[in-house]
Amino acid sequence: MTITNSLYIGISGLQAHGDAISVVGDNIANVSTVGFKRARAMFSDMLGGQLGSQRVGGGVRLAGTQTMLDQGAVTQTGDPLDLAIRGGGMFVVKGNHGGLDAQYYTRDGRFHLDQAGFVANQQGLRLQGFAIDPSGTRALSAGDLPLGARQSAPVPTTKADMTLNLDANAAVKPAWDPTSPNTTSNYATTANVFDSLGAAHRVEVYFRDQGGGNWEWHAMVDGGDLTGGTAGTLTEIATGALSFTSTGALQSQSMTSSTANFLNATPGQTIAFTFGDDIASGGTGLSGTTQFAATSSVTSLAVDGRSAGKLTDVLISDDGMIRGVFDNGDKIALAHVALADFANVEALQRIGDGLSAETASSGKPLVDVSGTGARGSISSGALESSNVDLSNELVTLIAYQRAFQANSKTVTTADEMMNDVTNLKR
Repeated sequence: MTITNSLYIGISGLQAHGDAISVVGDNIANVSTVGFKRARAMFSDMLGGQLGSQRVGGGVRLAGTQTMLDQGAVTQTGDPLDLAIRGGGMFVVKGNHGGLDAQYYTRDGRFHLDQAGFVANQQGLRLQGFAIDPSGTRALSAGDLPLGARQSAPVPTTKADMTLNLDANAAVKPAWDPTSPNTTSNYATTANVFDSLGAAHRVEVYFRDQGGGNWEWHAMVDGGDLTGGTAGTLTEIATGALSFTSTGALQSQSMTSSTANFLNATPGQTIAFTFGDDIASGGTGLSGTTQFAATSSVTSLAVDGRSAGKLTDVLISDDGMIRGVFDNGDKIALAHVALADFANVEALQRIGDGLSAETASSGKPLVDVSGTGARGSISSGALESSNVDLSNELVTLIAYQRAFQANSKTVTTADEMMNDVTNLKR
C-alpha cells in the first residue's frame, strides 16, 4: 500500500462521514415533521490492491441509507380528520405532485375537506378509500372520498305512536264536523310527519268523547299540503276509534283509514297511528293511552321518518370506517379509509412533502382496510409524530464528527509522509 493510497483512504473516510453527518442533520431538521421516519447511514468498506495473497482495504463509502420504520409517538389534536396509524401501513393519496399525476403514500395524516368536499391532504392530494353506497355496499376498489357532497336521504313517516290520558269526565260533544274540529272534539294534540321528499307536515289529531268509554280520533293537515287541497282548510288523512274499560284501561284501538297525498310526494302515504298497549292485543291497557278522571294530556309521542340531512361532522373508528353525522340525526357509514402495505417498504422512494412513491424494489402496493394483514389501526383526532430521537441523533452526530476528525488525521499524516519523501532529495 502506497502513501498515495493512504491519502485517498483518508479522503474516502472524510466523504463518507461528511455524507453521514448530512443524514443525521436531515433527521434532526425533521424532528417536528408529522409522520417523518428517520434514516440511518449505512457504511460499506472498499477494497484496494493486493498484498501477498490478501486484498487490502481501500477505504469506506456510504452505501446508502436505511429508513427506520419504528412507531412515532401519537399525539391528540381533536380534529376528526387528523389521522394517525398505529402499526404498519401508509395512507394512499392521489393527485398532482411536482407536475406528475400519480398515487403516493404517506404517514402524514393531516387531512381536511377541500372546496369540492373531498378528503385531501396539505398538498391537495385526495385521500383514497373504499366508498360505501346508500345500500351499505362497499366499493371493491379504492377511490376519492367526496364526503362533503353526501346527503342523508329523507325517510317518509310510516308510524306515529302516542300515548295520552283522555279525561273520563269529558262532556260528550256534538257529532264530529271536520269543518269545525275545535267545537266537535274534546282534546287535540299535534305531531310533525315527513313525506317521501323529506318535507315536514303538521298533523292535528282531534279526540272526541262518544260516551260509554268510547272515543273517536281524527288526524288532519292543512289542505295546502295535499294534492288538490285548499290552503287554510283542514283535511282528514286518518281516522279511528279507542275503547276503554270502566277502570280506564285501553280495551282496544282501531284505525279506520289512513292515506295522505302530500304535494309533489309519493301519493297514498299511509301513517299508522297507534296509542300504546291495549288489552285486545294481550296487554294490560294501562301502559299506553288511558281514560282516567284527570285533565287530558299527551304523555309520549314518537314519530318515525326524517327530512333530508346535511353532513355536519364525521366520526372515524379504529378500523378506518368513516361515519357521517347529519343534521337530521342520521349517522351513516360513508367510506373505509384505505391503507397500503408493501413487500419492501424501505425501498419506497422519498419525494418530499412527507410523500413516498413506489419503486421496482418496493413492489406493488397492497391496498386494503386497516386491521388486515400487517396494516395497523387508525386513530382519529390524532397525528403520528416524527420517530426521531433527538438525544440519540446528537450522540450519533458527535460520533460521526469524531470519525471525520480522525480521518482528517489520516490525510494530514499521509501528507506529512509525502513531504518527508519529497525532502529526501535535499
